[in-house]
Amino acid sequence: MFNIVLTNDDGVHSPGLRAAVQAVLPLGKVTVLAPSTQQTGMGRSFTGDFDSPLIPVDYEVDGRQVAAYHCAGSPAAVIHHGLRVLFHDRMPDLLISGINYGENVGTNVTVSGTVGAAFEGAAHGIPAIAASLETPHGEYYHYSEQSWEAAAYFVAYFGDRILQSSLPFDVDVMKIDVPDTATQETAWRITRVSRRPYYMSQLEPSLESTLNDAKLLINPERHSAEADSDIYAVTVDRVVSVTPLSLDCTSRTDLAALHALFQEKK
Repeated sequence: MFNIVLTNDDGVHSPGLRAAVQAVLPLGKVTVLAPSTQQTGMGRSFTGDFDSPLIPVDYEVDGRQVAAYHCAGSPAAVIHHGLRVLFHDRMPDLLISGINYGENVGTNVTVSGTVGAAFEGAAHGIPAIAASLETPHGEYYHYSEQSWEAAAYFVAYFGDRILQSSLPFDVDVMKIDVPDTATQETAWRITRVSRRPYYMSQLEPSLESTLNDAKLLINPERHSAEADSDIYAVTVDRVVSVTPLSLDCTSRTDLAALHALFQEKK
């Protein structure tokens, strides 16, 4: 039987997490390892209450009791700790992070706690999915009502495909972003991360301005993003974006040419 770990950055009681758990229950034995509270924007940081253990939580889905734990830490920290406590003898076969409130596209993906948790799983050699649902940006930080059915379907679909085969070399995380208009019949597309920011902040340029004063907004020029990008797929063509991510962050530039650029001239 496959072992599947579910996590997120919205907290253990998120409806998006529950929808993902429900979707993949038929695929194997599910364990939930999630932050105690909302941890949006934590990236792959290791922060939290370092005196916090894994705390069991009653978690029943479709009449089945699911092993579930939460911990007062960032998503990546919870996964790092939880894998060592619960899977010290054998790593899971798949890690799924999400379903997140809010799409994770463009250059902001490194900020995402959803993506950060998936990368932490990948760093332990576990194939990983980071799944997000397009959500009005005023509803990212509380458990608002959303339709999870389409996103849950694609999580289960790609999760099953990964379990039944193996990801190609250099593909460590599959990032899935689902438009809020999607159904199970919506097309999906392999994309790349756009080089443009998707989320931006508006702030008065004053030394008295604080971090709290910044107003989050979505890039008004997002519709001119690259045609093969995650931003374009989700916001223009309204298809499901499936982006392969790698732990190898090395630039794709010609390394010899770069060496020559910095080589001391005589």
